[in-house]
Amino acid sequence: MCGADAAYRPNVGIALFNAQGRVLIARRIGDDGPEVIYPGFEWQMPQGGADPGEAPEMAARRELFEETGVTSVQLLGRLQRPVAYDWPPYHGPPHRLGRWRGQSQIWFAFRFTGCDSEIDLDSPRLGEAAEFDAWRWEQLSVLPEMVVPYKREVYSAVVAGFAPFAGLSGVHDREVLSGSG
Repeated sequence: MCGADAAYRPNVGIALFNAQGRVLIARRIGDDGPEVIYPGFEWQMPQGGADPGEAPEMAARRELFEETGVTSVQLLGRLQRPVAYDWPPYHGPPHRLGRWRGQSQIWFAFRFTGCDSEIDLDSPRLGEAAEFDAWRWEQLSVLPEMVVPYKREVYSAVVAGFAPFAGLSGVHDREVLSGSG
């Protein structure tokens, strides 16, 4: 990467919608270096780093599988522009994420086409340890208030862009979406 985004880690985020228009959220187990959680704000949607050369949609599908075990999905759309956030101040030991100032995320919306029993946070996949210990379906509109404060602007952009998939009225700017399936 170069230019203004050089300091941000390439990342993807996933809004997984069920048939009722609710989104999968999961409770983080703990901090990951500068990616910290605060008491009372442990919930988030799946997200993760994109590997060099990996297509963003493939990264989103891989991260969703790694973190939740879910593969039964249909692409609904994506935000046209990446959204970024900075880490909060970090004074811990050196960490693999420490070379970036934050993350630049491409967000995808998927429809969950499987059964809830497919969601498995405990089984290790692709050599990755579990990041979450609980999950639930939640209303998209309340997510910005549930996440750590440094991610709220990102979640507000996701709510605005993906509101049609949740059945929220008043937000129909389909220009922010592509890849509707």
